[in-house]
Amino acid sequence: MDGWVGAWTGGRAAVHVGDVADFNAQFLAPGTDAAQRLRRLRQAHHYACLATCYSPEPALLVLPAEVAPEWTDWLARELVWGPVEVHSGVAPDRTVAEALAASPGLAARIADSGRPVIGWGRTPAQGDGPELAAVRRYESKAAAHDLFAALAPGHPGIRLPEQERPAGRRRAARRLTARALRGLTTVLKSPYGVGGYGTVVVEPADLFAAGGGRALLRRLTGAEILPREGELLLEEYVDPGPVARLRDLTYDALVGPDGTVHPVGAGVMDVAGTRYQGVTVGPGTVPQDAAGTARRFALAVGERLAADGYRGWYDVDFVTDRQRRLAPTEINLRLTGPAAAFVLAARLDRVRGPGHLVRTLDGMPLGARLAPSALHDHLERLRPRCARLGVTLLPLIPTACHEPEPAVGLALAGPDTEALDAAEALVAAANHGLARMFEALR
Repeated sequence: MDGWVGAWTGGRAAVHVGDVADFNAQFLAPGTDAAQRLRRLRQAHHYACLATCYSPEPALLVLPAEVAPEWTDWLARELVWGPVEVHSGVAPDRTVAEALAASPGLAARIADSGRPVIGWGRTPAQGDGPELAAVRRYESKAAAHDLFAALAPGHPGIRLPEQERPAGRRRAARRLTARALRGLTTVLKSPYGVGGYGTVVVEPADLFAAGGGRALLRRLTGAEILPREGELLLEEYVDPGPVARLRDLTYDALVGPDGTVHPVGAGVMDVAGTRYQGVTVGPGTVPQDAAGTARRFALAVGERLAADGYRGWYDVDFVTDRQRRLAPTEINLRLTGPAAAFVLAARLDRVRGPGHLVRTLDGMPLGARLAPSALHDHLERLRPRCARLGVTLLPLIPTACHEPEPAVGLALAGPDTEALDAAEALVAAANHGLARMFEALR
């Protein structure tokens, strides 16, 4: 099998291990207390439901949170999977590695499956070595910026944001204040962070309203937007101008076992502030010129990663400026939210024919807290309504429906962005309407 699918699994059904929390744990900032650690672990366990999409076809799923069989049955039906062995609820309050260490039977089942085993990313549980060293190096937004600076001169259409690395937090606060006094917006970053954690856009008005740079940093750490300790990076805010539809782009690729870099594709991300919400991928989603620039630069990044020993999935994220140049912002050396969309598009193209656009919506708010069975019934009512728009509805993250701020992660697959827009609006309205439904029962 040619292309990235062949390099990823050889076209075989694989074992998918939902170890998002395990990957994230190695980058928790100094000073993270036990309560915050547990909150982040549970958030990651919801996101680990994307393990269904680690490759085009799972044979065995290991999920930290409990899921109902109706969920995987729905996906198996739409995506034409063979039998899937599901082990869920294995690690509600711990990492998957800890759960597998306490479950030798399940660990042996995975090891003896004879299938490719795919996790979210490289973790210490898989052993030390060049791959883990590359992950730890380039997941740093400082090291990634250094790599971008080395490559950018050879890539027309790439615009490198300036980055400062103040020595200590007091110096960072002073530099932040100085920039605000010049009227400059700053992207404030912790070197490590996922899903928008550890990154915040600071406008001058934000800093002045807080009472200065030091007061703002205290507020951001108190709100768990930034870690309490550690280095901070100050990066130039790249102004997209008045037309920002293509503001946040990503390019996904993978480094195969032999070190060959395989392109996957470009996507348009939905980012609220600095927090990733989802992505749209598929033919024509990203204009040809921008997609070509992103591809060339991302593959050059991949060549450097491969030379440093990395093997696996990665992406490069970009923002666009007023001249539609691409400014690279970070490298993710792991599976990503967009990876799930690319995997779904590849599977649907194979089983239904080419041309699918896929939009993932990782945390659509629900108007009320629901039991899993009620969420299933709600989505089942939406499924035929989406189908009338030519859109396939796929539930991806069903476990957050009973959180204090209930949400559901979905994918929509259809022929064009207009159909996806219509289906997204339909689902959002129905989700919001749940509040009125429950109010009527009072």
